[in-house]
Amino acid sequence: MTPDTISSRSSGGASPAGLAGTQRVQQLFARYKILALLFAVAAIWLFFSILTHGAFATPRNLSNLLRQMSISGMLACGMVFVIIAGEIDLSVGSLLGLAGGIAAILDVNRQWPIALTVPIALALGVLAGMFNGWLSTYRRVPSFIVGLGGMLAYRGVLLGLTGGSTIAPVSDRFVFIGQGYLPRFAGDALAVVLFVLLAILTVRQRSNRRRYELPVLPMWQDGMKIVGAGVILAVFVAVLDSYGGIPVPVLLVLALLGIFTWIATQTVFGRRIYSVGSNLEATRLSGVDTNRVKLAVFALMGLMCAIAGIVNTARLAAGSPSAGTMGELDAIAACFIGGTSMRGGSGTVYGALIGALVMASLDNGMSMLDVDAYWQMIVKGGILVLAVWIDVVSGSNKR
Repeated sequence: MTPDTISSRSSGGASPAGLAGTQRVQQLFARYKILALLFAVAAIWLFFSILTHGAFATPRNLSNLLRQMSISGMLACGMVFVIIAGEIDLSVGSLLGLAGGIAAILDVNRQWPIALTVPIALALGVLAGMFNGWLSTYRRVPSFIVGLGGMLAYRGVLLGLTGGSTIAPVSDRFVFIGQGYLPRFAGDALAVVLFVLLAILTVRQRSNRRRYELPVLPMWQDGMKIVGAGVILAVFVAVLDSYGGIPVPVLLVLALLGIFTWIATQTVFGRRIYSVGSNLEATRLSGVDTNRVKLAVFALMGLMCAIAGIVNTARLAAGSPSAGTMGELDAIAACFIGGTSMRGGSGTVYGALIGALVMASLDNGMSMLDVDAYWQMIVKGGILVLAVWIDVVSGSNKR
């Protein structure tokens, strides 16, 4: 190789300084991606508040917004695990509608007690999810095809069971799941408990990292995190208390956030999900039954579909044959917007929920402005593509 060739290649490529600068930008963005998302949510809320002359930011609308977000948020909790594991599930919207429709049929037509209706709907979701996972993992059918087939089949079953008509009205006890509120004193107590729990977990994490001689953030940074979380909790509860209290669906989403975050960060199963998505073959050779991990992930996804379907039916006080339409795209978009890598192995539950909040905020704001439906779809589709592009250029999908 001649010096001229070496010189031409060096001049044609990026300079070391330029590469280093690009890597620093990528690392900075990857580190503060969630913070950037929170700023994006704040900007969206400010934008729509100005255009609606403050109507968007009223406690009533924010309460309704969070209630609407809870449905896609529940789906996103399960979908983030599916995507991290390197799979995809397009049947979640139809499965949501089917589980909610069966719950409505049992409640309205059969007049079964809620103590039986809810477990049956949950079991249906888990079994359907396990069936999807069995086809994808043990029968080697691509998860995209399994999900696509399920999207059509589950919707067809729902239409057949309901005859294409709405099943209503559901019982008052059932409606409470989707329309009820937590008493204000209970909401205040919950906020205090969450704040104390966050402080304890932060201190414990610092001590554990010191014990194993791992890098520890400065005390002032952890202190700022705790104070910031406390302020957010206080504002959150105060706003919702001014309009009825914390909605039950929002409470369920917060509980699922805690449970799924614990699974992802504190359990062997959670670490195996990330490992399977990062390097399937290496994980298998290390002795992990990767098929069982993926089967469990799809079962969790089915459970989330059932919970979301029950809440959606309760929120509407009826079982609709069109319930959950496009729900799979909202869940997938929420995950990608929240920083989940489209190639698997990377993502967070809280990021996916913030992504769901972004999508719900856009839906709510554009609806208040009477934006045409086709423009809403164009905007949401553009944001999804933008989120994936950011994931690519930030290097978060490179392992």
